[in-house]
Amino acid sequence: MTNIKVVAELAGVSATTVSRVLSGKSYVSDDTRMRVMDAIQKTGYSPNVMAKGLKMGRTNTIVLMLPDIQNLIFPMITRGVEDAARQKNYTVILCNTDENSGVEKDYISTMKSRLVDGFIVGSMLPNSIHIRNLRTEGFPLVLINRFYAKDEGKIDIVAIDNFKAAYNAVRYLIGSGHKKIALALGRENLYLYNERHRGYRAALEDHNIPYNENLVMREATGSSSFYNMTQTLMNSENRPDAIFATSDPKAFVILHALHEMGIRIPEDVSVLSFDNVTLSGMVEPPLSTVAQPFYDIGVRATNNLIHQIQYKDEKGVLPQPLKELLETDLIIRASTR
Repeated sequence: MTNIKVVAELAGVSATTVSRVLSGKSYVSDDTRMRVMDAIQKTGYSPNVMAKGLKMGRTNTIVLMLPDIQNLIFPMITRGVEDAARQKNYTVILCNTDENSGVEKDYISTMKSRLVDGFIVGSMLPNSIHIRNLRTEGFPLVLINRFYAKDEGKIDIVAIDNFKAAYNAVRYLIGSGHKKIALALGRENLYLYNERHRGYRAALEDHNIPYNENLVMREATGSSSFYNMTQTLMNSENRPDAIFATSDPKAFVILHALHEMGIRIPEDVSVLSFDNVTLSGMVEPPLSTVAQPFYDIGVRATNNLIHQIQYKDEKGVLPQPLKELLETDLIIRASTR
């Protein structure tokens, strides 16, 4: 079996010199480097990444932890992470937690034992202490999509301004002549939905439209629960002239419920959503929605994480946490008038 000693003998150098060439961290003359690389090519030597990681303290491997890979927002984020990591010679390990904190803890324990260099996490919940402890323990960490006010200034964050995005969406509906705007609100234990709710309320208030709790549909048992809630609301005395859904999957269910009732979209009621997943432009009618920059979130989070890794290599500590909120776009299609 080819090992580093065989490579060293063929190149006429020491095994230490071969290690220096492979690490790229120490000066080696161009002539020596060329002889070592030629010997590696001739012998077909492939260094043991784990052994190298044990020695260097790094394996050029990062973890992407997501709550549910079937959620349509995550494929483009994942693609952004992988593309950015590949450009810098990092490997990505995907961990799907199914919103299970026990699974999450097991993944973290396993990944730490495998000497991963850092974590990008999209599954944060209010009491996810095991995730916050990663930063305390010195692991590079970036939160994407989900974060909480108490994390700001303590953990790196790459996300969007959910308050601003929701405010602008509702302001658009008001500017289009809608006066009775319903809200399909997601899980209230997630800060992002609370911020979208807050943006909705602020837009109404700023345009002198009273907030009506009877126009708020609150998620009960997943997105499917909005089917019955939509039909109940449309049959009530509080029938809205527009519905703002806080995610595209909720809007898909709402569209289905309205179609089943024979309600015309957007003639009878406009529907505006949040995310701009691939399917949002393919449903009938095509869905107006707030477009999140999912791919860019993945790229920025990865670049941030690798910066943390490199900074810690040089300084011995993590840099000060950064919060980066990316801009959203309002995509107007045929579901609004």
